[in-house]
Amino acid sequence: MEKIILDCDPGHDDAIAILLAAGNPNIDLLGITTVSGNHNVENTTRNALATCTAYGIKVPVAKGSPGPMIADQVLAVEIHGETGLDGPVLPPASFDLDPRHAVDFIIDTVMAHEPGTVTLVPVGPYTNIGLAVRKEPRIVERVKKVVAMGGAYTRGNITPAAEFNVYADAEAADVVFRAGWDVTMVGLDLTHQALATPDLQDRVRAVGGDIAQFILDIWTFIDTTHGGLLQIPYPAVHDACCVAAMIDPTVFTTEKADIRVETAGRWTKGMTVCNFEKMGGMRHFGGTAMEQTNFRHTVAMTLDQQKFCDLIVDALERLTRRKAQGPAGN
Repeated sequence: MEKIILDCDPGHDDAIAILLAAGNPNIDLLGITTVSGNHNVENTTRNALATCTAYGIKVPVAKGSPGPMIADQVLAVEIHGETGLDGPVLPPASFDLDPRHAVDFIIDTVMAHEPGTVTLVPVGPYTNIGLAVRKEPRIVERVKKVVAMGGAYTRGNITPAAEFNVYADAEAADVVFRAGWDVTMVGLDLTHQALATPDLQDRVRAVGGDIAQFILDIWTFIDTTHGGLLQIPYPAVHDACCVAAMIDPTVFTTEKADIRVETAGRWTKGMTVCNFEKMGGMRHFGGTAMEQTNFRHTVAMTLDQQKFCDLIVDALERLTRRKAQGPAGN
């Protein structure tokens, strides 16, 4: 069983990532931490709590950073609406936040478990993770790996060069990619293959129930924003890709690379510059001994759409049965 902390900014695809993590028996969801990104941290935290409340997900939820480490705040209201989760209707949260800041929750949880057993899964801006590294550097050697939604090796979505999560806090992303741990970048090149196709939507609809309707309402809303802004045919299920890979590592293929984050470029801030091992790469990344290329990062490349869809539907079916069984089935 994979122990994970899901660091997120719900957000429509974040909510589906929460459901996938909570619904799969191979995932031990140690907690959910929230961050500013798709909307302000007040709304992303409320949306995380409401999603957990609605569907019987009983894990700690810790509120995190209200803005980037250094830069001005950037939100994605044009994608996710005025609440950060427009479209579906959720009840008010019925349980309290963990009293700790998300950064402290991450540090405490990692340090309380055996080394090499906890994976961090950031699917929003990496502010909480970057601050946790700065506050307690020992977590780097204790974390099993980091599987992060963000970046790209060919494109951007907030600028031509940069993906939103990395752009929103490029300095935090730089900390994460420079730390000496195992990082897998699940970027736009991969997540734009993870689409809510008509076939997947029909399979979700066939399951029935309020959780299925919640997912369908998410995709209905996102279809109106993604389609116009991102020119993709169906809603992308970005964040769930990271959780899917924790369940079944064969859900996507990967390549080794050295990844650096541009923090200062006038036109390229937030760009993830990928130097691929299979292409030979450059001997030095930046031309100095301190910047020598080290192919210790992993880049997600191609998605097995069938496996991905099967995992989504399986988690939905499990959560639906659990909800129908009531407290005894939790």
